[in-house]
Amino acid sequence: MASFTAVNCGNGKKETIDTSTAGDGLIMVTKAQFDQVGMELGTLQEDEFPILVRAAAIIDVPTENRSVVGATMGGYIKTLPFLIGDAVRKGQVLLSIENPEFVTLQQDYMEVIGQLDYLRSEYNRQKTMFDENITSQKSFLKAESEYKTAQAKYNGLNKHLVMLHISPENVEAGNVTSTVTIFSPISGSITQVNVTKGSYVAPSTPIVEIIDNDHIHIELSVFEKDIMKIKKGQEIEFKIPEVSSETFMAEVYLVGTAIGEGRTIKVHGHLKDEENHNFLTGMFVEASIVTDAVFSKALPNESVVNVDDKDYVLVLVKEEEGNYYFREMEVKTTDSYGGYTLIENGADFKPADRFLIKGAFNLLGE
Repeated sequence: MASFTAVNCGNGKKETIDTSTAGDGLIMVTKAQFDQVGMELGTLQEDEFPILVRAAAIIDVPTENRSVVGATMGGYIKTLPFLIGDAVRKGQVLLSIENPEFVTLQQDYMEVIGQLDYLRSEYNRQKTMFDENITSQKSFLKAESEYKTAQAKYNGLNKHLVMLHISPENVEAGNVTSTVTIFSPISGSITQVNVTKGSYVAPSTPIVEIIDNDHIHIELSVFEKDIMKIKKGQEIEFKIPEVSSETFMAEVYLVGTAIGEGRTIKVHGHLKDEENHNFLTGMFVEASIVTDAVFSKALPNESVVNVDDKDYVLVLVKEEEGNYYFREMEVKTTDSYGGYTLIENGADFKPADRFLIKGAFNLLGE
């Protein structure tokens, strides 16, 4: 005697139904039991199925679309008006930092400017005198060295001020500030804010991260054994299981040339119709790359039951006195696609053979 469990959708209760096992190893199901559980019969389907290479993947953006903003010099956060999710434009003011060292830097710049005029004049005077053999070479070389040293210091301080977004012209006009402003290097949305107002940030501290999602892509990790099958232009099918069951499409654009962590190679895919989907950077993806196609016989996934690492189907042997008699048979499967499992030993069955394509798990899976 064999039994299986069915669910009564009306009240949610489980009901156990007994089935008989005939002496010749057949499993018998009555017509009433067949109808009660909603079992169905079907035949092997032969069609063209894709050959897939499955890979873990993530939604990402190109390097130029991601920016981590930090400070050239340390200081205390004076203003930081943005929150995670806020949109910013390239060149827009992000925050300001205050530090007395900024004042010292500008003072040094002004002192060098004051020295530079004198040292330039002295250098020109000594050069003229040296050319006329009025002064010694030692005096000329000393004046030249002092002038060029001051000039190098001036150029360095000038560049430093520009990097801090402090206008050298304003400093030369006497306008000294203790605050510097940091601007957004790209347009996008703020994804991280790592500091708070009033906190001190060192030059190496990432303050804000900005990501531009205008062009996102899919980054796949393909195992070394499969990489020779991957070529530019192949289709990628992917799902985001945490979001929906919808299947999205992409295309292989670049194939990596170096083996990375876990003996995998990075494959870069461009999304199709990305404008109509609100993908977010960092989403985990289940992806399959279509590398080829093959004609194969297949059965619906529900008709194939795995028991002890072997796959089985139920083949209808006969209908007698309103009862169905099935034989359990092992099958070799290769892959599944679109709700169908590909049967490698499909030639072992006749075209007219009928299989239990719905309800097989109830008989074999318990």
